[in-house]
Amino acid sequence: MAQLRNAGFVSVAVDPVALVVQECITVTSAMRKHARWAQSSVAAILGGGPSAGVADTRSRAGLRSRPPEEKETEHNDRLSTSSISDDPGLANRWGLRGKKGQSMQDNPLLSAFARLRSDLKSCKDIQTVDAPSILHPFLQVIRSSSTSAPITSLALIAITKFFAYSIISRESPQLPLAMQRLSSAVTHCRFEASDSATDEIVLFRILKLMEGMITGPGGEVIGDESMCEMMETGISMCCQVRLSELLRRSAEVSMVTMCQTIFERLKHLDVEPEEEVDLDLSRKESAKADTEGVKMDPSIDGDMIAAKKDNTGSTSTTQSLELPQGKNTPRDSETIAGSTPVDVSEKDSEADPNDIKPYSIPSIRELFRVLVDLLDPHERQHNDTMRVMALRIVDVALEVAGPSIASHPSLATLAKDTLCRHLFQLVRSENMSILNESLRVAGTLLSTCRRVLKLQQELFLSYLVACLHPRVEIPREAGIDPALYDGVPQAPRLVKPVQSQSNSGRSTPVPVKDRQRLGMEGGLRKPDAREAMVENVGALVRIPSFMAELFVNYDCEIDRADLCLDVVGLLARNAFPDAATWSTTNVPPLCLDALLGFVQSLHDRLQDDPIATDLPSTDRLRKQRDLKKLIVKGATKFNEDPRSGLSFLASQGLIDDIENPASVAAFLKGTSRIDKKILGDYISKKSNEPLLSAFMNQFDFNNLRVDEALRQLLNSFRLPGEAPLIARIVNEFTAKYLTDPPPAHLADKDALYILTYAIIMLNTDQHNPNVKPQNRMTFQDFSKNLRGVNAGKDFDSEYLQEIYDSIKNREIILPEEHDNRHSFDHAWKDLLYKIQSTTDLGICHTNIFDADMFAATWKPLVATLSYVFMSATDDTVFSRVVAGFHQCAQIAAKYNLHDALDHIIFCLSSISTLAVEKLPSTHLNTEVPAGEKNVMVSETAVRFGRDFKAQLATVVLFRLVNGNEAAIRDGWNHLILIMLNLFVNSLVTNSYSAVSSNLDLPPIPMQSPAQVVDRGERANEGGGFSAFISYVSSFANDDPPEPSDQEIEFTLCTVDCVNACSFEELFSNIGYVYLLVASFKDTDIDSELPVPALKAFVSTLLAHLPEDSSPRIMTVKQPDIHVPTPVRANGQKVKQVSMDFDPGLVFALEFVTILCARSSETLSAIGKDVAVALMGVVRDSANIHAVTLSRTVYYLLTFLRASHDHDFVRVPVVLHAVSKFEKEQLKQCGPLIVKGLTVCLEGRTDLRNEMVNSPDFWFVLQALSSLPETAQAVFEILEGVTKDSAAALTADNYDPVVSLLNDFATAASVGAKAERRRDEAPAKGKSKSKGKSQEPSETVQRGIKAMDIVFQITSRIPSFIQQSQLEPHQAWKTYWSPPFRTLKTHALNPCRQVRTQALTSLQRSLLSPSLGPSSSIIPHPTTTTSETNDTDGAPTSDKTTTTTSVETTTLFTNILFPLLSQLLKPEVWHSDPAGMGDTRLQAALLCCKVYLRFLDVLLTAPAPPPSSTPASDKEGTNSDSGTSDSTKSSEDSNAGGASSKTTSSEETIVVNNTHNNNTANGTITSNNSADDKGAQADTRPPTGITIWLRILETMERLMKSGGGSSHAEALEEAVPESVKNIVLVMANAGYLVPAEEEGEERSDLQRKLWESTKTRLDRFLPGLMDEVFTAQVPLNIPSASTPAAAGSKGATSTQTQTQTQPQKEGTHEEGKEKPDTDAKVVGPGPGDDGEVD
Repeated sequence: MAQLRNAGFVSVAVDPVALVVQECITVTSAMRKHARWAQSSVAAILGGGPSAGVADTRSRAGLRSRPPEEKETEHNDRLSTSSISDDPGLANRWGLRGKKGQSMQDNPLLSAFARLRSDLKSCKDIQTVDAPSILHPFLQVIRSSSTSAPITSLALIAITKFFAYSIISRESPQLPLAMQRLSSAVTHCRFEASDSATDEIVLFRILKLMEGMITGPGGEVIGDESMCEMMETGISMCCQVRLSELLRRSAEVSMVTMCQTIFERLKHLDVEPEEEVDLDLSRKESAKADTEGVKMDPSIDGDMIAAKKDNTGSTSTTQSLELPQGKNTPRDSETIAGSTPVDVSEKDSEADPNDIKPYSIPSIRELFRVLVDLLDPHERQHNDTMRVMALRIVDVALEVAGPSIASHPSLATLAKDTLCRHLFQLVRSENMSILNESLRVAGTLLSTCRRVLKLQQELFLSYLVACLHPRVEIPREAGIDPALYDGVPQAPRLVKPVQSQSNSGRSTPVPVKDRQRLGMEGGLRKPDAREAMVENVGALVRIPSFMAELFVNYDCEIDRADLCLDVVGLLARNAFPDAATWSTTNVPPLCLDALLGFVQSLHDRLQDDPIATDLPSTDRLRKQRDLKKLIVKGATKFNEDPRSGLSFLASQGLIDDIENPASVAAFLKGTSRIDKKILGDYISKKSNEPLLSAFMNQFDFNNLRVDEALRQLLNSFRLPGEAPLIARIVNEFTAKYLTDPPPAHLADKDALYILTYAIIMLNTDQHNPNVKPQNRMTFQDFSKNLRGVNAGKDFDSEYLQEIYDSIKNREIILPEEHDNRHSFDHAWKDLLYKIQSTTDLGICHTNIFDADMFAATWKPLVATLSYVFMSATDDTVFSRVVAGFHQCAQIAAKYNLHDALDHIIFCLSSISTLAVEKLPSTHLNTEVPAGEKNVMVSETAVRFGRDFKAQLATVVLFRLVNGNEAAIRDGWNHLILIMLNLFVNSLVTNSYSAVSSNLDLPPIPMQSPAQVVDRGERANEGGGFSAFISYVSSFANDDPPEPSDQEIEFTLCTVDCVNACSFEELFSNIGYVYLLVASFKDTDIDSELPVPALKAFVSTLLAHLPEDSSPRIMTVKQPDIHVPTPVRANGQKVKQVSMDFDPGLVFALEFVTILCARSSETLSAIGKDVAVALMGVVRDSANIHAVTLSRTVYYLLTFLRASHDHDFVRVPVVLHAVSKFEKEQLKQCGPLIVKGLTVCLEGRTDLRNEMVNSPDFWFVLQALSSLPETAQAVFEILEGVTKDSAAALTADNYDPVVSLLNDFATAASVGAKAERRRDEAPAKGKSKSKGKSQEPSETVQRGIKAMDIVFQITSRIPSFIQQSQLEPHQAWKTYWSPPFRTLKTHALNPCRQVRTQALTSLQRSLLSPSLGPSSSIIPHPTTTTSETNDTDGAPTSDKTTTTTSVETTTLFTNILFPLLSQLLKPEVWHSDPAGMGDTRLQAALLCCKVYLRFLDVLLTAPAPPPSSTPASDKEGTNSDSGTSDSTKSSEDSNAGGASSKTTSSEETIVVNNTHNNNTANGTITSNNSADDKGAQADTRPPTGITIWLRILETMERLMKSGGGSSHAEALEEAVPESVKNIVLVMANAGYLVPAEEEGEERSDLQRKLWESTKTRLDRFLPGLMDEVFTAQVPLNIPSASTPAAAGSKGATSTQTQTQTQPQKEGTHEEGKEKPDTDAKVVGPGPGDDGEVD
């Protein structure tokens, strides 16, 4: 502190001692020039008498401190000096006048300077000189009334220099004594009056000197008394109205500076012990100060200039500071007359410097008290100028040391009582200077000392709220939705109903203007006053913790007002522009700034660490607020209807037992919100006597005088107006009063009853304004009325006198009904009484209450921001409001205040104009180029681009939404409306496309624009006539007009605005981007958006979906159009399609589907709703646009995969719904349906298995397999099912799989045309094309693969048969017939590659180990089949199918023979003339191979009984060889495909061999009966002979069918060789045996087989038998009696032959021309099931 004070001082360049001497000379020189001191002695000039020794001079110089005992010696020295000076010789010696003239050397003023000069002659260091000695001569001049103003001014200047140049510093000896003498001198300064200007200069220098003393280094040593004297002097100068304005202002400035230093010292003082302080004003004013010396009584009306008389009796004018003095301070100094000395040093020297203590609490408290007393509005001596001055000084004191004032009990008492009482009355002043300063002081007081001003702050703020909150409805403006400002309160919460006034004496009505002056209501304050009040409230609100403290200490306390809500409400209401009509134009922006400051403080604390130390818990505060709301509601109901109010309170548990009067009374007395008049009327009713008695029992009248008890009682309710009700109350009162120990002078209840009534009457008489003062009751009248009523005696006179005086001075009345001058004092006394039981205000430097506070105040905040946003025109206002919106949103999101954030979104959405329920029409949308891209000009884009506020609101909206999505609930409704509106107008398609690109779906198609304008091309078409033609053409064609440049510019503004909204970030925050990547993977993903928020978003989005068959759902009028129609440029009219498409619907469905599939948690939360929405659209397929339907099916299938563990939707339901689509709908939706099915099949195994076993699944695939765009995908699904190792191919889906494979092979027949063109190219002189043209088409490739897959699935047949519950024969027929029929059918396919692959697959199937031969039917096994892979990669089974003669016969009669018969037909030949010959050859060889494979089965087994070959299976039956070629097989009619699980019947083999009627054992007769029911059993030879004869017949026909072609030659070579091989095998096996030789016998079979074979072969291969059997080595033919042995041997031989035969055929066919195809056909493995060449 010393360093700070020394910082203002400067060093002196001259010798300090010389400077002091020079100042002495300056003052004495001026004095000598004055007439009074014109005859000065030489000693006065030289500085001392000639006889004075040096030692004596030093002893008087005060170079060091002298003890008090030396003072007597000094006095004797002075006398000695005087005697020496009387020596005439000495005088004449110096040439001076002798006794002829009066010598002035003994003048105390001049001699003092002379002594100081003399003492300083030998001084080397001025710091060693006592400070009082240096100041002594100057102080004598200041206190002397004989000096003039200029001389006094010179003395003051000199002292000021001494302090400024540190001549007198903190190190100076006896500084406290010097400061005491100096303060006494300057506060008792006297001088001769001259002109006012000169005199005021002296006063001004005194002010500056006091300021320097207090603020300088010596200020800390000033005592309390000296400080009070100086402060008294300064205040007196400020208050002296006769002084000039300049001097008074200067005094005020100096006082401010001095008070800053004084109150700064308060911070460093120890807090005084806190004692019980009585706040009663009368008792406080009667208390004495700690010391009389620190009492201040500044002069207010006096004059600092007084006329004095000199010693001659003439009147001379002198100046003096006429200030009241303390007890120990001399009132007057000696009057200087002639040479009469004025020396106060002798008196001051009596004080011990060690007893002087630095000023502290006593002087500071006294200064504070005087300043506060100057604020008394009822003190007539204090004018407004004085009050303004005092307010400014008090404000400085509070600014410097406000918290310290609150910490010191004595100062806090002044602040809590006197200061607040005066301030709160001054703020009601109409004087703007008083109002402004009082508001400033009040604001400073509350900002620094509010901890101890809890109730005072409530009173002050309540008044401001009552003054500032208008009762005017918010004006409605066009274009502003009233819902935007619905949250602004129309009236403050603290407003109570106005009490009805009566003339009963219980209230004193006064005019309204007087009520306003007295501070009883806000009234209509002037506009400037309102502005000042608003500024004050704004300053308080900007204190960071102020609003939180209001909320915690008032809004959350039951008995306190809702100050936080009321302050926010009044600021919000006055921020509306119409507030300027009753205030000033500055009020709305001031209120808005205060509100934004409040929001800013909340926002700044968001990231702070919560601090809850020594603070109430938030849970408790919430409970208190809830309880407070119930009490307020119950009290309101009680004030309207007491019974219903009590019932409500009891229902809420606020009254324990409504039947218990004590419970009801306890609540009514403890609640201040009950209307006192209603309460008085209610409890005084006769029916409520128990309640009245219980109510009385709530009071404690012990040790109270009867009037005091009655006053306490009537403070809780108002007396009713009816006499019986009053009598009932008085009666209960007397009964209660007497239960407590009553005073001895009360005889009985009757006496008390009468006395109580008399007191009530006295109260009415004394305070009724209608009673004239001279007619009011006197004490004598009062006592006379009560004479003899105290049990026949009089009441004690003193007792009655006390009652009378109390009633006369203080009216018994409710505080709210006080209207007279003493009303505020009464209310204030009540407040002081409550303070004693009220805790201090809690300071809340924390953010733990911000959530609850913002939840209670966000409505007016957001409403104000919205209204100002709509009505503002200034950019600065927009900027502040935008920041406010953003901060409010962040606060709401941080504390999960969903309602607040939702309402913010609603307000901004409403301002944006985009959140419309009914989307605008897009039929007139026009696409135009703009720079490097095209933009869609629409009605929405143009209208939105014109509205700057709408654009700004939209940008603000989405910027505050981004990052806060988790806290949004109902706000999604408005956001979704905006997104849909922008989406359908192609304004967010880019953002959405970037997001949906990972979905593996094409972007959602948008509606085609009405026209596309190529402005670049139009620009090249110059000329006005061209423009005119274009205009007329567009008008004639009913085209929309081309957009203008302005409309395009507006559209570009809209595009820029939408880009600024960052929709990509919004989608990302919702979790959309993360989900797109993994929505089709069976993994859970964590997203930023929690489940509750996601559920709200999805529910809202689904709510915007139209209901089934609603007009919004599009009706398909032209279902063949399923994508937007392409448009043409240059404004030409595009063909209009009479259908509607809503991209927004697809957008919503796509969004919810992917969000739902996010995780198992989200699926459980929203899956049911999403499933219902998707299934609703699919079921309503007849009314849904194809694009919407196709994508919905895909979403549904995606959802099905994710929700398979739930029961939201099931596979059969979904597939059945899709299968019910119309054929055209399936065609249009096919690609996405197949994609969706693929997604499901790639998922979990159980889902895939459930789907592939559904008939509807295969129905849909079969329907879609014929579509070019879906065929490949369907085939991939089919291929995946057949090749899946997880048993996706089952017995249930086996038939539809084969059928679908048949369809693909059938579709591949289109490849025949390409093959024919290639074959015909060389004949026309064209070279065969190379490259891509040689590659088979996709359709052909699928057909080839289909035939290979048919073979591969045959490996599963054994396991199917084993798992089947059918009979073995029926099971064989069920599972083997479909693939054989399919392969046989496509062995005739016109496409050579497919036909070749079909024959290869047929050969591999017929010769595969799965179709193993057996001589007997093996019983149905129960074991399962384990699968392996053969050498070609095809799956095989380690179990073989039991193939009997019946099944073997079926292979020939139903498969091979019909195949060969069809190949011999001309129409089949002409389908592929170039390759059909090879096919015939391959089929012939295959027939021979199969016969050899099953030779033993055919020749050893008996003919099947008729029951096993029903007549219905007559396929392939021939009546003779001539008709066999024309035999039609049932498979020909089913070439297009087979139905599910349809088994072709076997054919009964009946051969009529017309060429050999003498066959041994008879001929196999033909049964041509069409009815199988009439078939009869017969015994026939083994079927092997019949099959063999049929083979020979077919071979003969093949040899004869070729003509001269190369294919015929091949047949002619291959057929004999093949037949020869069979003959050799049969011969080696012992089946074909020549005619009997000696000693050998042939069996019937051998004989018949030989005869038939020889006969047939001799017809077309004569000599073959002879050739074979001539060269053949004789074999050991088994005996006929051992057919089994023959069969066994034959089987062995057949197996051997089978192993070697393919090499022969391969060798034989080597070099033959192969079919012209590049298709790779997978051949069989080792054995006879090799690839057909």
